[in-house]
Amino acid sequence: MPKALVTGAAGFIGYHLCQRLLADGFDVIGFDAMTDYYDVQLKQRRQANLLQSQRFRAVNDRLENDTVLHDLIALEKPDIIVHLAAQAGVRYSIDEPRSYVESNLIGTFNLLEAVRATPCTHLLMASTSSVYGANTDMPYAETDKADSQMSFYAATKKANEAMGHSYAHLYDTPITMFRFFTVYGPWGRPDMALFKFTRAILNGDPIDVYNHGDMRRDFTYVSDLVAGIRLLIDAAPERPKDAPSKGDSLSPVAPYRVVNIGNGEPTKLLDFIKAIERATGKTAVRNMMDMQPGDVPATWANGNLLRDLTGYAPQTSLQDGVDAFVAWYRDYYDV
Repeated sequence: MPKALVTGAAGFIGYHLCQRLLADGFDVIGFDAMTDYYDVQLKQRRQANLLQSQRFRAVNDRLENDTVLHDLIALEKPDIIVHLAAQAGVRYSIDEPRSYVESNLIGTFNLLEAVRATPCTHLLMASTSSVYGANTDMPYAETDKADSQMSFYAATKKANEAMGHSYAHLYDTPITMFRFFTVYGPWGRPDMALFKFTRAILNGDPIDVYNHGDMRRDFTYVSDLVAGIRLLIDAAPERPKDAPSKGDSLSPVAPYRVVNIGNGEPTKLLDFIKAIERATGKTAVRNMMDMQPGDVPATWANGNLLRDLTGYAPQTSLQDGVDAFVAWYRDYYDV
């Protein structure tokens, strides 16, 4: 059976990806630091669900511990590695930037070094739509220039992309970076808008609506995201012999590519809130706020490259996805 190593396996996206890989017949090693950035019990519940499979093994440690990561990869020799572990959150990076250096920069460097010592057939690493920063031409395409990050979180993710490219070029490691666009769904992170809004609306508490609601996001349902990752696993980039085709972000000098994974349909923030109201059967009390530092008014993914490489495009409607999350939330918290 193929073997996969997933970092951040007890996280929101990592949990769903591990479930998909196990269903597809992979042996999966789930690496996670189980940090207290948000409710550790939620991470523990996700991990406990994964451990019900005999083909899942959990390793709880930090990416910053280079010896553990190096020895683990050398011993297990995974066929593919999906690197999702990171310190997430745009706003938190304003208050705690050092944690982003330690996890996103040092941790990713340690992983790249471990893979250099024990190569795998394909390394896939998570980036973010936040790297597009102040870009105003939309939808965002992978070949667009992205040098104006608005948050330190986004800056560390853009640095990861540059680090990955250099390792792909120097050591011929096939690397795919995927840029996520506002992922949501069951088992989501408590610091994200859908979770916070649902909790507040069900409790009758006000919600903070930034930029007075004048924001748009390309909301991407988690199972659609995972489907895209799964298909990209089988689409490892190769060092090109000729110039890449138009619209392809394949590097001209390395087996390296950047791919958007987004719904391709930006939604107004106020429409997003209305979807939650329909799902909960309750009306939100809106607290209109100015724009948060480091945030951007809109995101929108061009999904052409993902379709060209895999034939896939996300399919879940916003209302269906929000309904699924609210149903999970009510069941998990018994409300």
